[in-house]
This record gives sequence, C-alpha cells and structure tokens, in this order.
Amino acid sequence: MAALLSFIQYVLQLYVYVIIAGVILSWLVAFNVINTGNNFVRNLAYALNQVTEPALRPIRRFMPDLGGIDISPIILILFIIFLQSVVIGSCGSGFLMPIACGL
Repeated sequence: MAALLSFIQYVLQLYVYVIIAGVILSWLVAFNVINTGNNFVRNLAYALNQVTEPALRPIRRFMPDLGGIDISPIILILFIIFLQSVVIGSCGSGFLMPIACGL
C-alpha cells in the first residue's frame, strides 16, 4: 500500500510540474517570446493544454471574472498540495483509520 501511495504522490507532483510548464508556455506565447508558428511549440502547447484543461475547466467555471487574470492553475496546485499533504500523508503515516485509507 505504501508503494501505491508513493506512486500516486509522484504522479501528482509530476502533474504540478506539467501545470507550471503550461502556465509558463502560455506566458511566453502571450508576450511573443516564442511563436506558435513553430510546429514543436504548437504541438507542445496543444499537449499541455489537453493534459491540464480537463482539471482546470471546472475551476474556471466557478471562478469570478478577474479581468484577464487566470488563477485557476494556482487553485489546482493548492488542491493537489492539499491532497498530497493531508490525504496521502495521513494514510502514509497511519493517522487515519485503516478503513478510510483502504487498508
């Protein structure tokens, strides 16, 4: 069970890095530092968008309009950190009851 929790924590941390890469890439495209006319950049932006958009879309639906500022990646990263520290961390240390952790 500890190996599964460790793997889930690793995947969640990897997803945080993917979210950060998507945000940085969107900034670079918005400020014309890189051009989406390049096939590699276009494919990378498309791949990052396809991976992160299903998790960000529900958050954006409930967020108020902040005038062009998108804080949904920050909220998603905070939620992932919450999952890692409270849920997975508690199950790994034996804090929660074994039934709640699936043991």
